[in-house]
Amino acid sequence: MTAVLIAYFTVLLLLCTYGVHRAHLVLLWARTRRNVRQRIAEYELPEALPKVTIQLPLYNEATVVERLLEATAAMDYPRDRLEIQVLDDSNDETRLLATRKVNALQIAGVDIKYVRRADRVGYKAGALDYGLNEASGELVAIFDADFIPQPDFLKRVVGHFSDPKVAMVQTRWEHLNRGASLMTHVQAMLLDGHHVVENQARFGSGKLFNFSGTGGVWRKAAIADAGGWQHDTLTEDLDLSYRAQLAGWKFIYRPDVTTPSELPEEMSALRAQQFRWAKGTVQTARKLLWRVLSAKQLTVGQRIEAFFHMTPHTAYPLMMLLSVLVLPALLMVPASSAGTMLLIDLPLCLGATGSIGAFFMLAERAQGRSPFGALLRLPAVIALGAGLSPLVTQAAYGGLRHMAGEFVRTPKRGDGTPRYRQRARLPWAELVLCMISSCSVVVSVQTGHWFATPFTLMFACGYAYVAFHLVAEQIATRQEVPRLLTSA
Repeated sequence: MTAVLIAYFTVLLLLCTYGVHRAHLVLLWARTRRNVRQRIAEYELPEALPKVTIQLPLYNEATVVERLLEATAAMDYPRDRLEIQVLDDSNDETRLLATRKVNALQIAGVDIKYVRRADRVGYKAGALDYGLNEASGELVAIFDADFIPQPDFLKRVVGHFSDPKVAMVQTRWEHLNRGASLMTHVQAMLLDGHHVVENQARFGSGKLFNFSGTGGVWRKAAIADAGGWQHDTLTEDLDLSYRAQLAGWKFIYRPDVTTPSELPEEMSALRAQQFRWAKGTVQTARKLLWRVLSAKQLTVGQRIEAFFHMTPHTAYPLMMLLSVLVLPALLMVPASSAGTMLLIDLPLCLGATGSIGAFFMLAERAQGRSPFGALLRLPAVIALGAGLSPLVTQAAYGGLRHMAGEFVRTPKRGDGTPRYRQRARLPWAELVLCMISSCSVVVSVQTGHWFATPFTLMFACGYAYVAFHLVAEQIATRQEVPRLLTSA
């Protein structure tokens, strides 16, 4: 009994630590937002615009490639100062679609090049590095295939590079299909929290933050000075960002400049994305965290913030472990008094929610939306986080054991029906954890731990939600195969 309770409260304490850090980011945002507005206003568009190369890394993006190329070619920037590279590693019809569109745009006078490598070594990082060797621009903008660059994007950000110490300008993501489902609503909230609150708080307070892999512009010389694109992690963007800032380069964040993008609408696609991000972040922490923590040029506050920035996925295995430990904790400690209720139930409430509510309400309010909408969807945010915790735990463990690995891209839907599907295993772990959490719901009611009931219910619903979608998508995929064979 003692060992279980010690483990339970240890997990709870660690989760609360990350909750306190989230509250700290909210306070940083509030304290530094005026500073952010001042810093992003302290530049002018130069008369002689710098030469820019836009890199578009592709791998099997037939559903979105034409939309991407059309939007990029429509950029409001002098044509003699703009070069576009289509870095295509595809092995499907994307090659034909991209080639055809590139040829049409070249005839229209656009400086656009179709670049293809002999192999896919290094995945996205390898493609960016390969294109960089041929890039003529002093600045390099990068957009993933599911993004739609806006015409005024470059003119709104290139002025920052008049400061020779600026290496990168990151802009904010918007979401084309935010309202497609509850899952996309939750994803949008999570990403808005990162872009609207975290990035802005770190930038405004002088902490280190990262290029998000897309929707940003780099100084070509800074990439080279930091060691170039490296592919020994699955988050090459985070890796290069920290190496560049350790080398003394400055980063700018523009929350007022946005680029629409597509959110995964299938659970298997979301899981592929989250797995890559989690594993890559852990790999980057393995590679650089000690170097960051021992960097004498950084302040103590910068190092502490970098630690939390590079270890966020620690919360997922802790959440999964909490959902298992809460059952014996509820059984061992009776809710016979207000004291025991405060001992077991209230800490569970605080540990499961922390400052999440304020964090996401702030993100919604900063975008002109109702903060109460975020509050209403907060249970879904917690539930989905719990439902993804077995996958993220597996990814984090893989990142601790191995560097690099296959870069599994996130399938895009585009404007039509799903063209690409990510294969997924049967959700055995999620089903087992759903049963355990369901037992915790029953026990919390029977033992009178009323504070615990809604949170154990959210855990159970999260595991069930993920498992249901994975099974449903597998059934749909198997039903599509006979139809495709028949039509063929």
